[in-house]
Formats: sequence, structure tokens, C-alpha cells
Amino acid sequence: MAIKVGMVSLGCSKNLVDSERMLYKLRKHGYKLVTEPGLADVAVVNTCGFIKAAKEEAIETILELGKLKEEGSLKKIIITGCLVERYKEEAAEQFPEADAVIGIGDTKDIVDILDHVLADEHVVHFAPKLEAELCGERVISTLPFFTYLKIAEGCSNCCTYCAIPMIRGKFRSVPMEKVIEEAKFLAANGVTELVVIAQDTALYGKDLYGEPKLAELLTELCKIDGLRWIRTLYCYPERITDELLDVIAREDKLVKYLEIPIQHCNGDILRRMNRWGDTEKLEALFRHIREKVPDIILRTTLITGFPGETEEQFEELAEFVKRVRFDRLGCFAYSREEGTKAYEFPDQIDEETAVHRADIIMEQQMLISCENNEKLMGAELEAAVEGFDKFGECWFGRTQLDAPDIDGKVFFTSEKPLGIGDHVKIRITDTLDYDLIGEVIDQ
Repeated sequence: MAIKVGMVSLGCSKNLVDSERMLYKLRKHGYKLVTEPGLADVAVVNTCGFIKAAKEEAIETILELGKLKEEGSLKKIIITGCLVERYKEEAAEQFPEADAVIGIGDTKDIVDILDHVLADEHVVHFAPKLEAELCGERVISTLPFFTYLKIAEGCSNCCTYCAIPMIRGKFRSVPMEKVIEEAKFLAANGVTELVVIAQDTALYGKDLYGEPKLAELLTELCKIDGLRWIRTLYCYPERITDELLDVIAREDKLVKYLEIPIQHCNGDILRRMNRWGDTEKLEALFRHIREKVPDIILRTTLITGFPGETEEQFEELAEFVKRVRFDRLGCFAYSREEGTKAYEFPDQIDEETAVHRADIIMEQQMLISCENNEKLMGAELEAAVEGFDKFGECWFGRTQLDAPDIDGKVFFTSEKPLGIGDHVKIRITDTLDYDLIGEVIDQ
């Protein structure tokens, strides 16, 4: 009987792509893939180590798998990913339940590592992080009609609060021909929606071609038959160019949606973060974007409680959010991370205050979201079908207004049978805080 392998992929969508590449190698080698680690002989955990909450989730997951191993239902455990790469000196000692502890540069060799583990060898190995593969075939683990397209690895921005550069290494773009090749393969295998991702998407190509090439890449992706929606996440604000906005406005396959993480609006805070901008520059940028691409959906992320953030600076942020009225927004309390410059900053804000400030921002955003959704009453929107809710007795999916995993849903009824990945036209009949309710209309 084939050895059964289960993958637990934690953290971001970029991590998920790495997990899918490992799964492809394992399946190709003859291992049987299972979706539940409790049903597996071997569990591979691809950890996240970005912030405190992610580290806690990774540790809890490994301990839970350790219990399954003690009970005998699970035979071997392999751990890798950002948490392990970040704390490589402590990882093997802290996780005795793991049969292999490997760095992100080793995941390309997952088959050899698993072979050694099954021979009862204990493996601890950390290849250089710059050896992490930039491309490769994958097993798609999302819904079959959409997936993520990772166009770069690592980050060179060195924001003072962020551990990613020391975990993943410097920014490295995937050559454009390789990105296009992967996108064509995905489209040929039923993917109709691509979500373009990287740590700093708008910087794509600068290291290879001497200048950013995201606009050119998106233009080429739009030429691929079979693709219907292409969405771009994580573009730094200072890299938003008119060329990029013109492409988004021009190309029908590019959904009118941009995620632009700004983290704050106060100039002093942003300088301490090693980030770009201030309130005036950011407001001007978002006005310009909306002028160039009418009806664009703007998403951002913010941090509250950064060291030294005064009550006045927080109030400036809250007022900024009210004025700009982002369509989608996530706000997180600052997480003090060892090894980052901000870890040593004076005037650390207590966690309770940072969380309270984040809650205030999210309460504001919920009101904005409700008001925006109410404006959609009676509107007709295209939606991609994601599944059927047997409890609500209705279908659910997403419109172009929402990205997978991070944004809202639309729940709707249909008099005709539907399939996962179908695109239908929905009339909006009601709203929730972040979600929409509607019905399929004849097309």
C-alpha cells in the first residue's frame, strides 16, 4: 500500500504555493495524498512565523500532530516553513516529536527527505534560503477554478517591524517566461481566476530587468486563453505607476481591485517603520487611483500600536480611514518580533492598547462596509460560484469586488443547478456587514 501523506499549510497564500509544490513532488513519487493529517502516515507542516499569533498556531499544530503520533495513528512528522527557518537553532530541540526539521531551501528535496525519514533517520537540515525554488509544478489545493500565482520570493524592503527579509531572503523575481508558462499550464487545466502575489508585487522584475515589469506581466497574462479574472495583491503604494493603472483600466480580464498595504498614515510613524508616505501623499495617491480607474476596489492593511504611536497619531489614522473610505481593510495590533529593528525601539505600546485601537479601526470599517454594501442594493453583479450552503439552502461565491480568503461572499438562490466555478449574474437583494445576498437572474 502507498504511504499516505497529509500536508498542513499555515500562514499566507505564498506559503500555500510552496506547499502545493511539495505535494506535486510527493504525488509524482508515488505517495498518496490525503487531506486529513489524522488519516495520514506522514504529516508535513509548512509553518508560518511572521507574527506572534502565527507562531502560536504553528506550535499548537505541531503539538496536536505529536499527540496523534503518540497514539500511533501518525507515524512521522516533517516540519518546515517560516517558523523553522526563523528559529532554526531552536527548532529541532523544541520539537522532539518531529522526525525531520528542514529549512525553506530544502523543500525542493522533500521526496529525498521523506525517504530518509521512512528509513527511521532523523533529519535536521537547513540549505541556504536563497535555494528556495522560485517555480515548479503544483497540486492545486484551492477550489479548482482559482489559484495563486507567485511571481517573486523574498523581500528587500526591511520594514522595521517585519521579519520576512531575514526569514525568506532578498527579493527575487521569477523570470517572466516562467510565470507565463505556469499561468498557461494552470489555464489549460481549468483555472479561470489567477491571484497574483508576492511580498512586494509591484516591484516585480526590477532585479532581473532593471525596472519593474508588473504592468507588462499583467498585459501578457491577459492574453492567455481560458483566464477570466486576474487580481493583484500586495502592491506597495510608492510603486503604483500610471502605467500600471492604465493597464488595469484597459484590460477586461484584470478585475478593478488593488491591495495596497500602507500600515499607517502618520509620516513620523511611517518613517520609523521604514515605509513611504504621509497622510497628504497617501490621500493624493488614492484620489489619483480612483480618477484613473473609476469604481476600483481598494484594499489596505494597517498596524496600530507601533512603538511610539501617540493618541494623536492614532486619531489621525482613524480620521484618515473615515475620509479615504477603503472598500476593504484589515487592521492588526503591532506584534513585537525578535530580530527586527522595531523590537529595540523605546516607547513600546502595551498590547491591550494596540488591540483596542485596532478594534476601533475595524468598527469604523464595518460601518463603511455596510454603507458601501447598501449602495449595491438592486445592482447586477457577476459572481463565481464557490459552493452550496446546505444549512442556508443557498449557493455562495464571490464577485469581482472580493478576493479569495480575505474578503466577503455573496449568498444567492438559483432556480437552476449550478457548478463550482460557474459564472452567473446576481441581483443584490439584501446585505450583511461584509457580505451580500442576492438571486441569480437570467442571462
